[in-house]
Amino acid sequence: MMTNFQVAIDGPASAGKSTIAKILATKLNFVYVDTGAMYRTITLATKKNGIAYNDEEKIKKLLSQTEIRFEPGTPVQRVFLNDTDVTDEIRSAEVTNNVSVVASFADVRSNLVNRQREIANSNSVIMDGRDIGTTVLPEADIKIFLVASVDERAQRRYKENVAKGMTTDLETLKHEIEARDYKDSHRQISPLTQAKDAILVDTTGQSIDEVVSKIANIIENKISF
Repeated sequence: MMTNFQVAIDGPASAGKSTIAKILATKLNFVYVDTGAMYRTITLATKKNGIAYNDEEKIKKLLSQTEIRFEPGTPVQRVFLNDTDVTDEIRSAEVTNNVSVVASFADVRSNLVNRQREIANSNSVIMDGRDIGTTVLPEADIKIFLVASVDERAQRRYKENVAKGMTTDLETLKHEIEARDYKDSHRQISPLTQAKDAILVDTTGQSIDEVVSKIANIIENKISF
């Protein structure tokens, strides 16, 4: 097999990127790099330090004090902010609704992109996010752009919240997802957009297994070729 094989998976919020990427990484014995979790961790660090989400200068200074690392976990990979496990905390509604603001700052993106590239340069990776195929790993061996309807994505987020004991109105979730889509696709730096050489995969109405199988076949065919 090729060394340092890179798979980039991009797409809007709740399209299934992280779920699919984690399963693929396990199936193919690749390293999973959750870039969204990295931006969420910086956003959480911003909150914990009492910094306003739009205070670019203070967030820039915070970057050098913020270590992010992943550790294997059962059933989910654990995320650490310095020495604190923040796996669940970074999925809070407040972090979710403000991560797009923090992620729009040039210094935040540059810092985390460098960290992400370092991982990809020494491992075969499945990396998911908003700009992996266009900015982070523009030379990735495989680029996938996952999409799903707003209704389906809201339903998925609603079920996740219920399972965590969180109560959120479904219509509110739809509006939040639409707002997140707008912020992500209209930001000045590395907006969410499909790379020209990315393969579009619509997950609407498809099971996780169906999507994993489809993408795994694409990857395995490329490796064999």
